[in-house]
Amino acid sequence: MDIVSLEGLEFFAYHGYYREEQKVGNKYAVDIKVIADFHQAAKDDSLAETVNYELLYKVIEAEMKIRSRLLENIGERIAHAVFDTFEQIEKIEVSVSKFNPPIGGVCTRAKITIKRDRIRGKAH
Repeated sequence: MDIVSLEGLEFFAYHGYYREEQKVGNKYAVDIKVIADFHQAAKDDSLAETVNYELLYKVIEAEMKIRSRLLENIGERIAHAVFDTFEQIEKIEVSVSKFNPPIGGVCTRAKITIKRDRIRGKAH
């Protein structure tokens, strides 16, 4: 299996458990790793046989615009949307970080990581 990754994607969005977070917004980062067989794409030098980075970014960007209370929900939605968009992807690892989370102390980022496999055409 082969891997395509996008790292350090940054978004300003209105996610958060607290109402104030959803009003003010915050900076978020997304890292994604998708696993599939890219042997034919490498052999043929064909974009159609791999994961188009630009389209992958747009899928993530669209999900980041949908408000969520939990980072886990954002990660899960991104995983499902990517599976729905790219049939050849077999596994996904997506991390979502919130900068300066409201925890009552110093913290650069809060981060979750979701790992999902495609099972019979659906993310699990």
